[in-house]
Amino acid sequence: MAGRRATALVAAGTALIACTYGLARYGYGLFLPAFRSDFALSPTLAGLLATGGFSSYCAAALLAPRLVGTGRSRSAAALAGALAAAGCVAVAAAQDVAVLGVAVLVAGSGAGLASPALVALVDRTVPLDQRPRAQTVVNAGTGLGVALAGPLALVLTGSWRVAWLCFALLTVLATVATLRAAAADDPPPAARATGPAPVPWRRLRPAIAAALLAGAGSAAVWTFGRDLVVTDGGLGAGQSTAFWILLGAAGITGSVAGDAVQRWGVPRSWTALALTVAAATGGLALAPGTHAVAFTCAAVFGGSYVALSGVLIAWGTDLHPDSPGTANAVLFTTLAAGQALGALALGGVAEVTGSPTAPFVLAAVVTAASCLPLVGWLGGGRHPAASADRSTPRSTDPRAGRAIRDRRPARRLDP
Repeated sequence: MAGRRATALVAAGTALIACTYGLARYGYGLFLPAFRSDFALSPTLAGLLATGGFSSYCAAALLAPRLVGTGRSRSAAALAGALAAAGCVAVAAAQDVAVLGVAVLVAGSGAGLASPALVALVDRTVPLDQRPRAQTVVNAGTGLGVALAGPLALVLTGSWRVAWLCFALLTVLATVATLRAAAADDPPPAARATGPAPVPWRRLRPAIAAALLAGAGSAAVWTFGRDLVVTDGGLGAGQSTAFWILLGAAGITGSVAGDAVQRWGVPRSWTALALTVAAATGGLALAPGTHAVAFTCAAVFGGSYVALSGVLIAWGTDLHPDSPGTANAVLFTTLAAGQALGALALGGVAEVTGSPTAPFVLAAVVTAASCLPLVGWLGGGRHPAASADRSTPRSTDPRAGRAIRDRRPARRLDP
C-alpha cells in the first residue's frame, strides 16, 4: 500500500469497522443467550430488539449521504465511533429490557455511518489501482471484530457488562486512530452549494433488491446463530463461543472480495457467494449439535458473508463513481433493512412453529433468492471494472473528485 497515510487509514479503518460492526452491532447475537436468561426474552422479543439495532443502522446510513456526500467523511467517522461507544456503555448499564433495547439501538447505529464514511475516506486517500483491495480489507474488519468479541466473552463469562465496557473502550481507540489517519474534511465549493450528488436509483435497483434479500437471510445466523447451537444443538458456553470466534475469524478472508470482482465480475461473484451463504445457513439448521457441521457452517458463513458485503461495495462504487460513499450508504441501508425485517420475521417464525431450525431453512431460501436480480447478467459480460482495457487505468480528476476512464468507456452494469 503506497503512502504512510493510506496504510495508516486502512489499518485504522479496519479497526473501526471491527468495533462498530463486530463488537457494537453483532455483539448482541453473541450475548443473546445471556440476555435471554437475565432479561427473560422470548424469541419474538429477542428478534424485536435485534430489529431495533438494524433499524437504527438504517437511520444512520440515511444520514450518511448528508455528511459523506458533502465532503465531511471524517466527521461521519467520528460520529460513528461516538454512537457505537455510547451504545456499548448503555448496554453495560442496562437494568431492564427497555433500556437494553435503547442501548442496542444506539450501539447498532454507529456502523451505519462507519461504512459510507470509510468508503469515501479510502476512495480519496488510497491510490486508484489499490482501492478495490483496500476497500475489501477495511470491510473485512467485521470478521476481525466478531473474532475478537468471542475471546472477550469467554474470558468474561458471566460478566457480560464488563465485556461491553471493553467494547466501548476499543471503539474509542479505533475512532481516535481513524481520525488521526484521515485527512481533515475539506468540502469542495460545489458540494457545499448543491449538497450530495443525486442517487442513480434506476441503476441501483437490482443491487438494492439483492441487498434486501441477502440482509433478510443473513439475519438468522447473526441474530440467532449462537442461540441455536446452545439451545437446540446443546453446545456449552465454551463451544458456542468458539463457534462465534470461528465465524468471525473466517470473515477476515472476505478481504478477497475485491480480487474476486476484478477476476469474475459482480454477477458471478455475488451469485457464488450468496449461494454459499445460503448453504451454510441451511446446513446449520440440519445439524446444529454436530460439531463438525456447526463449525464448518460458521466458517463458511463468516467468510462468504463478509466477502458478499465486499462485492456490494464494489458494485455500488462502480454504479456511482462520482460518490461511492453515497451509493454504499444506500446499499448498506438496504442490507440492514433486510436484516431488520428478517430478524423480526424469523423470530416470529420460531415462536409460531416452535421449531428453532425453521427460521434458518427459510433464511437459506431467501438468501439464495438474492441472486434473482442478477439473472440477466449471468450469461455474459464481466463487471465493468474488469471488462475495461486493463492496460488503461482510470485517472482521477482532482477538480471534480471524479473517476473517469482514460480512453475506452466500459459497458454499464445496469441492463
